[in-house]
Amino acid sequence: MKKTIAMLFTASLATLSSGAIAFEFPANWSEWKGVNTTLTGIGALPGCEADVSSLPPIYQETVATYCALREGGPGKVNILVAPGSESNYQKRDGHFSDGPQMALHLIDLKAIMFTGYSNGLPVYRTYGEDGKNLTNAMPQLSEETCIVCHTGYEAFCLNGQCGTAK
Repeated sequence: MKKTIAMLFTASLATLSSGAIAFEFPANWSEWKGVNTTLTGIGALPGCEADVSSLPPIYQETVATYCALREGGPGKVNILVAPGSESNYQKRDGHFSDGPQMALHLIDLKAIMFTGYSNGLPVYRTYGEDGKNLTNAMPQLSEETCIVCHTGYEAFCLNGQCGTAK
């Protein structure tokens, strides 16, 4: 597993260092389709005071990472998929065309964390609802933080797409 993580991390860093932007803010993001997931079923990430020890490790790390963004935790969330990518999303195989494909909308924070692809590799960007690039606004929103989480849970994430098969 460590070898796979290292390879994915290296590939993602190669994409970063190549200067490839991968995608700009998708102005039509609010028209993207919301999908049902365990996370959207809950409606919000658990608050910082919640006992998340029974949740999968990826949720535990997600809560820990986002607790620094807003007192009490990040709050309400929605998972969105770009138009035309719904069938790829449902396959859960991490294969998408280039450009922004999936988003975690942190509703209470008015921030959207996008997973996009460039030459088949995942690239991550965070924007405000207004289109302002927040990717480097704070460590919890950085592409490096996304890479670590999205590659660190091999059983849960595949080529940037995290979730469980239905």
